[in-house]
Amino acid sequence: MKLDLNIGYWGVAVGRDPTLALEAERLGYRCIWTAEAYGSDAATVLASIAAQTTTLEIGAGIFQMPARTPAMTAMTAATLDDLSGGRFRLGLGLSGPQVVEGWHGVPYGRPLTRTREYVEIVRRILARQERVAFDGKEYQIPYAGEGATGLGKPLKLMGVPHPDIPIYLASIGPKNVELTAEIADGWLPVFYSPERAPEVFGAAIDAGLAKGGREHFDVVPTVQAHVSDDVAHARDHVKPMLALYVGGMGARGRNFYHDLACRYGYEDAANRIQDLYLDGRKEEAIAAVPDALVDEVALVGPAAAIRERLEVWRESRATALAVASMDLHTLRTVAELAL
Repeated sequence: MKLDLNIGYWGVAVGRDPTLALEAERLGYRCIWTAEAYGSDAATVLASIAAQTTTLEIGAGIFQMPARTPAMTAMTAATLDDLSGGRFRLGLGLSGPQVVEGWHGVPYGRPLTRTREYVEIVRRILARQERVAFDGKEYQIPYAGEGATGLGKPLKLMGVPHPDIPIYLASIGPKNVELTAEIADGWLPVFYSPERAPEVFGAAIDAGLAKGGREHFDVVPTVQAHVSDDVAHARDHVKPMLALYVGGMGARGRNFYHDLACRYGYEDAANRIQDLYLDGRKEEAIAAVPDALVDEVALVGPAAAIRERLEVWRESRATALAVASMDLHTLRTVAELAL
């Protein structure tokens, strides 16, 4: 099984000290992914890591679409790909309304329409076959709406980028996953359960692939991991993240991760986690995360247990696992077991 490394929102530490990235490269990990929310940006971190490695691919996991125009994303992708010698993978996501409107100060809009138009514009820019003009519901290039000068004109990207930079989408809801399978080169799911994925995501993926005229695409789940002979201790490394996302990453009635936990069959636990988290009782929310949910979506415990768990992942639709860990022992153990 292919292995990637996901360093989440802590990319600055890896960019400053490349020990983790260099060890992943030595072990045979394929790609290192880093994210952005409302802290460090991902592009700067990836440039630093690319400068200190030679074969490890670099992935935006993810760039937030509301934070950048499609043209800015295309320019950044072309630049990172050029600087890294063709090692860049472009992951995109919308984030949620809280971050989009509360941090970036732009309307959340129509997520499916925005994603489809955004990806199409980025692909057109990177293809560099013509000057780019686009008249969509979410994006207009050149802009001709309120306040426009009328002086805008279609342009073509300077330089000659690699036109086939792979584009990944982070998505959770059925319609978003279907769209991902239709238009993207890969999917970056989070809190992915290999047992429940066929029922929860299977129909959406198959429908999307059929619309896109394809049979498969790259499925790279981010998998929290911690190797330890103390299973409870290992689970405790994962529960805070699950509690944050299921409980606090959104509002009641508008939390995609809470909805996912419910679709996995953990509705009672998800509701309790959310109630506790939103009431400010975070430690209790963390304690309410079921061990069974952790075991489904993460790799935790001793090496023997992780070896057995990896067999389940091998039989799933995942084509690679993006191991989320900053622990060298964990990275080495998972690599020994999977590669």
